Amino acid sequence: MKVSKEVIEENKVQLDVEVEAEETNKALDEAYKEVVKDVEIDGFRKGKVPRQVLEARYGKEILHKDALDILIPKAYREAIEEAEIEPIDQPEISDFSIEEDEPTTFTAEVEVKPEVELGEYTDLDIEKELEEVTEEDIEEALDQKRERFAELKAADRDEVQEGDYVVIDFEGYIDGEPFEGGSAEEYTLEIGSDSFIPGFEEQLIGAKVGEEVEVDVTFPEGYQQEDLAGEGAIFKVDVKEIKEKELPELDDELAKEVGDFETLGELKEDITNTLKEEAERKAENVFTNELIETISEDAEVNIPETMVENELDVMMNSMKQRLQQQGMDFEQYLEMTGTDEASFREENREEARKRVKSSLTLEAIAEKENIDATDEEIEGKIEEIANQQDQDPEMVKAMLQMQGQYDSLIESIKNEKVLDFLVENN
Repeated sequence: MKVSKEVIEENKVQLDVEVEAEETNKALDEAYKEVVKDVEIDGFRKGKVPRQVLEARYGKEILHKDALDILIPKAYREAIEEAEIEPIDQPEISDFSIEEDEPTTFTAEVEVKPEVELGEYTDLDIEKELEEVTEEDIEEALDQKRERFAELKAADRDEVQEGDYVVIDFEGYIDGEPFEGGSAEEYTLEIGSDSFIPGFEEQLIGAKVGEEVEVDVTFPEGYQQEDLAGEGAIFKVDVKEIKEKELPELDDELAKEVGDFETLGELKEDITNTLKEEAERKAENVFTNELIETISEDAEVNIPETMVENELDVMMNSMKQRLQQQGMDFEQYLEMTGTDEASFREENREEARKRVKSSLTLEAIAEKENIDATDEEIEGKIEEIANQQDQDPEMVKAMLQMQGQYDSLIESIKNEKVLDFLVENN
């Protein structure tokens, strides 16, 4: 096969491909075997019409399209390898020519990954700032432990205050009629948690046990139940009980209850170590992100819009998955935020562009520094995934290849090594 490459504009390449006559004939034979299956000609059984008869009746061109469909994908893959280019989009195929016993020719125009002109990426003046763990941080963490083991106990008063937990029965009415989902019995509500409709909790402050209170509220415009959005409602609320949160004492007994600790001192030491580790991870992440941003800003590259659009697709799919985990679909999110898909893409376009530039910059550094993922590292990562999923490593590898994620795994290993390189050299 012969391939000639020509850069026709920035980030766009034209490949002129010539496939040997022998391959042309093989593709025409394969095309005939497929086409003849559906052909009926008097005097021959269906699927048994000789090729010469088929071509005499319908013309040799009857096989050309199918033969090109067989030839071009394989020839194109081989051509991009020979031309050493990385396409970022589907090619435009034109000027194809195919004849028996002749070389097949075609032209492919395709957008390719841009070249990156790197700036400085080592010995940069960026410092890792580690936040000190203070006594206040430790006390706050201890308070959170106490909150986890707090108990609700009956209050020795009968009037609701801010911060109380009230047990209530309630029923809601719109225009004097009860509505679906607007009632409950023995419901425990924390006053001041803002977990109910705005204004609901505040109107219970001062209410007494055994009293029925009328609460007048308006559902927010963006309320998830569309038929209630913006509607005014009256709730009849029966206050049945008031409870207060009682925190455990900060002592050795709490330490034993929290975990495998004998004393409060041991618990505090564990909390201190955990907070220091978190502070180190946070500082490392901030440092790495600042490093990548600085190096990317110093690099020069003309980013194709195709790559930006592809990254926006990735961002949108990621958003859809996160929303799905929260029990909401993307359309609901767009409706609640008063936006649409086009606006979402426009709002995130600059972030997508930054991500693409960072990715291209890291790839360029990997190439310049000869950083790659070794077979041992790839196998190790697959084994790690297999252990997490309790599966056979070979099965995990096959699944990754089937789902088109194997190359992404290799890229992620390579990126980790590039980041390690950058951290070590700055």
